[in-house]
Amino acid sequence: MAFVIAVILGHLWRLYAPGSSPKCKPINPETKMDDLDMLDDATAAKAFRRLVRHLRHRKDAENIDLMGLAGFCRNCLADWVAEADGRLSKEEARRIIYGMPFSEWKAKHQGDATSEQLARMEESLRRNDEALDNALADSFPASDPPSMTAPNR
Repeated sequence: MAFVIAVILGHLWRLYAPGSSPKCKPINPETKMDDLDMLDDATAAKAFRRLVRHLRHRKDAENIDLMGLAGFCRNCLADWVAEADGRLSKEEARRIIYGMPFSEWKAKHQGDATSEQLARMEESLRRNDEALDNALADSFPASDPPSMTAPNR
């Protein structure tokens, strides 16, 4: 995950470095959209695909550990993909995220969760309080720029 964060920070540096021509616009006080919402679709898609490929490679980073650290995991990501697409089932979205059927990935790479892992996950999920859930729900799809809600626009 540190690698993904470093890559994203590197991209942001290139976007905002002196003399660069930003692909993002600053926060618009009228719409209250932040820079993330203003990323063009191609940039966001590249970053998303890189994140998914990173997670596919790092099979040692188990979902329970991701939940314990960040309050989301590969299954959450797949659920968000299915929700965003509207046509994919959860299983189809999981196949995309895992690069194989979830049942196959689980049999090959997922161990039993320890009591410590479960406790960390529960604590982490408490941090995903209602305010975060509402903020995330409110950000999709209504606040997305038109190019995201109306592709090819």
